[in-house]
Amino acid sequence: MFIKSLLITSGAKVIREIEFHNGLNLIVDESEYQITGNSVGKTTVLKLVDFCLGADKKNIYVDPETKRDEYKLVKDFLIENKVLITLTLSSDLDNDEANEIVIERNFLSSVKEGIRRINGQQILAENFEMELGKTLFPDHLEDKPSFRQIISHNIRYKDENINNTLKTLDKYTSDAEYETLYLFLFGCEFTKGNSKQEILIKLKQEDIYKNRLEKNQTKTAYETALSLINDDIEELNKKKRSFNLNENFEKDLDKLNQVKYEVNKLSSSIGKLNIRKNLIKETEAELQSSKSDIDLRQLEIIYEQATTKVKTIQKSFSDLLFFHNKMIEEKVKYITKELPALEKSLEENNDLLKRLLEEEKKVASAISKSDSFEELEKVIVVLTEKHRKKGEFENIIQQLNDVNSNIKEFNKQLSEIDNELFSDSFEQVVKMQLNKFNKHFASISSELYGEQYAIKPDIITNKKGQRLYKFSSFNANMSSGKKQGEISCFDMAYTLFAEDENIPCLHFLLNDKKELMDDKQLVKISDFVNRNNIQFVASILKDKLPEEINKEEYFVVKLSQNDKLFRIKE
Repeated sequence: MFIKSLLITSGAKVIREIEFHNGLNLIVDESEYQITGNSVGKTTVLKLVDFCLGADKKNIYVDPETKRDEYKLVKDFLIENKVLITLTLSSDLDNDEANEIVIERNFLSSVKEGIRRINGQQILAENFEMELGKTLFPDHLEDKPSFRQIISHNIRYKDENINNTLKTLDKYTSDAEYETLYLFLFGCEFTKGNSKQEILIKLKQEDIYKNRLEKNQTKTAYETALSLINDDIEELNKKKRSFNLNENFEKDLDKLNQVKYEVNKLSSSIGKLNIRKNLIKETEAELQSSKSDIDLRQLEIIYEQATTKVKTIQKSFSDLLFFHNKMIEEKVKYITKELPALEKSLEENNDLLKRLLEEEKKVASAISKSDSFEELEKVIVVLTEKHRKKGEFENIIQQLNDVNSNIKEFNKQLSEIDNELFSDSFEQVVKMQLNKFNKHFASISSELYGEQYAIKPDIITNKKGQRLYKFSSFNANMSSGKKQGEISCFDMAYTLFAEDENIPCLHFLLNDKKELMDDKQLVKISDFVNRNNIQFVASILKDKLPEEINKEEYFVVKLSQNDKLFRIKE
């Protein structure tokens, strides 16, 4: 797919219409005093394309450095004027009959006024990325890699993908996610990448839980301590039996000790269940924190304003709130599915603990009415404490046994996947596909830079002993090279490789800050993309353009301090 046009409208008013073409497309800033960061909107053009492809709307009006400060003028303009962004993609820009995809989005959050349309069909916010993936990559049926991950190398305006050839995602992305992404991009058919990532998440959770249980001592230390406690209890019981007491008193003492043991063991079990419950809650909170929060109060105010003006609105605010809460529940459903069983177990254990405590009180009361000796009372105090410790240690050991069993099972599942992933036959597939890609990569970099770049696949073992394919770029000439050039060569090479291999891909490359690239290389890139049916869209300062491409035929939009992108009247 190529970008055919980007339309910015407010109602019937056209604010800006940008028509794109094959080859080099330049978004230029022709202000009289030109510096990077003029804020005329040249980078925003790239962001708007990304926005239509599922990016967060905040990218348009939030300061990328602070990630908090908002450009209020721009935000208010987009919302108050109900600005609509329409992106039209085409499978062939030279064919009027070619298949087209029209994507529309605005910046409003309400269910009624928020627009997220694909080919005229309104899509729910939580389904928008998934529907984009189905539309642009219909044969990709797995959750991972996600649609946004697949297209991350096509859209480069953020620091992470301007400065990195392969690591185009955020800094929290795991090596396992990159492995799944590049196996897919390079056409190495492997359908268990999503399962592998789920297992790795579960393993991480179990490791955290195990570390918390072993915060004070290891499992073997608890087992050794328990053995010593059992020896002490046996000796104390012998000593206790040596006292000449009536039969009922002896039975009551035994019963009290057993009840105390059960109470302490059960209390420890409840504590460990709470640890697991809290760990799941923490994981749930981490997932929630990675999502955008909706200002419910602001939403309510907007809704009230809407119902005042539009009497036909059928849905109440409580309906809207219910929809919002339901959406959040679905997102965390997977990670919290163990909670009901945990909470039920906690409830049952707490009920049992209550009954045991009542029984303990009853037995203790009966003993207190019996005749006893001072020495026996000392033994009972020590014995009670030993039983308490025994219950605590046994419960911790059981919890650790369960965790170790889970870890063993997850590692077994991971090993079964890895046996396929790292088999000789699959490794040969990876190398074969990389060799095909590297022919393009080396050829393009040689033509543009006189150097040969390539991607190599290494099988690494991380600090947890897990095997992974790790892809990295290197200069076959063993010289330093230029990162900007390497990135452009990679993106162009991938487009040609995907065409050869019939792998669906976007045929447009969006690039920011190309004034940082050497003039000669920029001219060579222009010549290459014009010859090879690649759409190369770049934002650049006009006075930084080399003479060979400083031509109207390459300009798709010209911006300046007097004619900024949104044409907002300040």
